[in-house]
Amino acid sequence: MIQRSHADLVVEQSRSKSATSALAASWRRSMMRYGLDPADRSRPGRLSQPELAARRQAMEHFLHLAGPQLDQLHHIVGLSGCNVLLTDAEGVVLDQRMSDSDAAQFRDWGLWQGADWSEMAQGTNGIGTCLAEGRQVTIHRAEHFHTRNIGLSCMDAPIWGPDGRLLAALDVSSARADQTEPGNRLIGAQVAQAARAIETIFFRASFPEARIVLASDDPVDTAALLAVDKDDLAVGATRAARRVLGLEREGAIRPRPAADLLGRSDELKGFDKAERAAVARALARAEGNVSAAARALGIGRATMYRRMTRLGLTGK
Repeated sequence: MIQRSHADLVVEQSRSKSATSALAASWRRSMMRYGLDPADRSRPGRLSQPELAARRQAMEHFLHLAGPQLDQLHHIVGLSGCNVLLTDAEGVVLDQRMSDSDAAQFRDWGLWQGADWSEMAQGTNGIGTCLAEGRQVTIHRAEHFHTRNIGLSCMDAPIWGPDGRLLAALDVSSARADQTEPGNRLIGAQVAQAARAIETIFFRASFPEARIVLASDDPVDTAALLAVDKDDLAVGATRAARRVLGLEREGAIRPRPAADLLGRSDELKGFDKAERAAVARALARAEGNVSAAARALGIGRATMYRRMTRLGLTGK
């Protein structure tokens, strides 16, 4: 019996109407939409140094904030011969971490800064398919579209920007012959955690004057965040928060009272709300001393007590 090649299997599945898995859909896109040949063994295309430098400069702040998370992830997976890569939304590798002893091998695979790993260029692969589908994926060995890449195992998670749009992909790739699917799942969990950490750090940095609050009652869903300004208006939201709260999917959000979005009771309106905030701040600065807070506000102690009672505040 003649064993069919990987390229033959990909072509067969791509043309099959009965193949409905997510993998088959990606293979079909790769061949039918992008016109790729699974037998093509060409290395991934690479940007010139000036082109790469321009892309890195455009995302300089993001790359600076993501750097420590890449270091930490590499510290966890690097000893097992893995390469940690961070790409832009188009699948171009902008930064990476690897052991010096593995550098030559990964360069040969094309897993290197400036390389284009979009699905349009390389067919089904961890980076490209993660970005094409906007979800966490693992592409293990023969699940890759190109025959040249079937020695790789790639675990990826998307990173969403403060505007709700896809910003980057975080990838861990391994070319070890003993890389197993259970091992991939463990690494995939680390990749997802690091991607959410990068997303959260960048979101906080994008709203430096706002306070950041959790928008979900689920303590596990730490990526659902709102940025709230000094007037208690929600002015920013992560993609997870947008989904939970039914906000604009992409772009700037229309400012809304945070209390309305979070379902918190807020009986005070207008100037009463502003006055309560001012009195509460004065009490906090005076460490609860009503007399000191009243002096700071320029009012008498009796007046202060009346306002506190009306506004539902207490002191000492």
